[in-house]
Amino acid sequence: MHRTFPYILLFAVAVMLQLFLFNNLTLSVYFNPLVYVVFLALLPMETPPAVVLLAGLAMGVTMDWTMGAAGINTAATLPVAMMRLRLLQAIGGRENIRLGGVPSPMRLGAGNFLRYLMVLVAAQHLIFFLLESLSWQQMGHTLLRFAVSSTVAVAFVWLLARLFTAKLSVRV
Repeated sequence: MHRTFPYILLFAVAVMLQLFLFNNLTLSVYFNPLVYVVFLALLPMETPPAVVLLAGLAMGVTMDWTMGAAGINTAATLPVAMMRLRLLQAIGGRENIRLGGVPSPMRLGAGNFLRYLMVLVAAQHLIFFLLESLSWQQMGHTLLRFAVSSTVAVAFVWLLARLFTAKLSVRV
């Protein structure tokens, strides 16, 4: 419980960044990075799966409510919350997960951490954009939006993760 406040702050910062910065960037129709997934990515590795699902539900519902979406953020965030533990086990190893701590470049290694972020962000973006288009006719357009937005989102999520985990020890 001693780490609750930083995660409440991370939740608020992720929501505010998404709402006031990334949703208002109108560089292109293909540019729509969803960086709020950083909150789920940085939850401690020993967090019980039910708590991760509830955190994903809270983030998805918050984003849907603030963006005026009809459940699309929740539908894209919950599968990411469900796959997070398996992904951490595959990338970081079961023993590393059992030891706990916050997923970070220091904890998992820079390459593994980047792969972890890429898979989480890509899964969330792919589900989001497929649900948003709901059309096979626009598949090329949807895949281009997915590629551009997820690439930019990975860069920003990496940056936010580095800022959040900069002062943490390897164990925390």
